[in-house]
Amino acid sequence: MPRTKQYVVHLDEQQRAYLQDLFKKGEHKARTLTRARILLLSAEGKPDRFIEEALQVAPQTIRNIRKRFAQEGLEAALSERARPGARRKLDGKQEAFLVALACSEPPQGREHWTMQLLADRLVELGVVGSISDETVRRALKKRSQALAEEAVVYLCGDDGLCMADGGCAGFVCGAV
Repeated sequence: MPRTKQYVVHLDEQQRAYLQDLFKKGEHKARTLTRARILLLSAEGKPDRFIEEALQVAPQTIRNIRKRFAQEGLEAALSERARPGARRKLDGKQEAFLVALACSEPPQGREHWTMQLLADRLVELGVVGSISDETVRRALKKRSQALAEEAVVYLCGDDGLCMADGGCAGFVCGAV
């Protein structure tokens, strides 16, 4: 026995025209256009199986779009929901410290800093509780140029770090 649709899509003429205009402009994301097609086909009374095969989408996607249209309206059905992502591993000061550390002299017996050495030193100095070498790599790739240009931190004295605001960030190579 086929399931009855819990959320039926009824589009007025203005909504239908708006959705059809999306395809003419060529300025919209593929996901937005797929959602518009789902709504248009649903409003025409096409079965979910037809929409699923025609648009190559999962049945749950069709149900979700219809539900969002019914509960939240046309714009909500077409748009992406916010995805907060994971919490940042390093805050601004910690990133600045990392950049300054990477720019400092490497440990004795080493020619240069490795990502793992930097990660280990950050933990050793108590800047962070734990951190992976991959997080260090991403942070350096993302921030090093901007932080260096803004002169957020710089070396001062015997292996000490000074903040641009005049504060002391601690020691890099010496004992803490």
